[in-house]
Amino acid sequence: SNEIAFAAAQAVSEHPGGRFNPLFIYGGVGLGKTHLMHAIGNYINAKFPQKRIMYITTDKYIADYVESIRDSKTSVAFREKYRSVDVLMIDDIQFIASKQGTQEALFHTFNDLYQNDKHIIISSDRPPKEIAPLEERLRTRFQWGLLADIQPPDLETRVAILKRKAQSEQIDVSEDVLTFIAEKVNSNIRQLEGSLIRVIAFARLTK
Repeated sequence: SNEIAFAAAQAVSEHPGGRFNPLFIYGGVGLGKTHLMHAIGNYINAKFPQKRIMYITTDKYIADYVESIRDSKTSVAFREKYRSVDVLMIDDIQFIASKQGTQEALFHTFNDLYQNDKHIIISSDRPPKEIAPLEERLRTRFQWGLLADIQPPDLETRVAILKRKAQSEQIDVSEDVLTFIAEKVNSNIRQLEGSLIRVIAFARLTK
């Protein structure tokens, strides 16, 4: 369900600043976008310890931008903070929609990093063409590199996820029960694991 996103993440981790820049990862809530971004950052940090890596949510970027427009001093600090990194990862970029000033700031940050072969990794719950309102010049840049979508896991993968979760909880759960839960919950991994935890909790509490 996420082979393309996984392969792209590996390629970026091995050669940050090279191919697939930017890497735009999108998919529904709870499918592992943030986990994948953290994995990329951790791998690059281990292999290229000299590189400066920043992971940030879009909400935090917006807050930093709002703070930066107070005066020239904070504005310079904002530009330096985001343009001095080797890898910039921004999570949940869909929240930038309708934020015109922030979009303008991100446009210039993007250009500066891209022109200096710095890698940009972005996540969203939807592809760039579905983020609205979004400046067309920013939408175009999001599509310069590779768009990698993460699909909900298939039944076999959902069962495997539940097995691993049961093992981490140190409890034996029958294959029939795991399959039943996996068949009923197919939207996202958080809900899937949450359903198993509720079943385990109910079993323990009621014996």
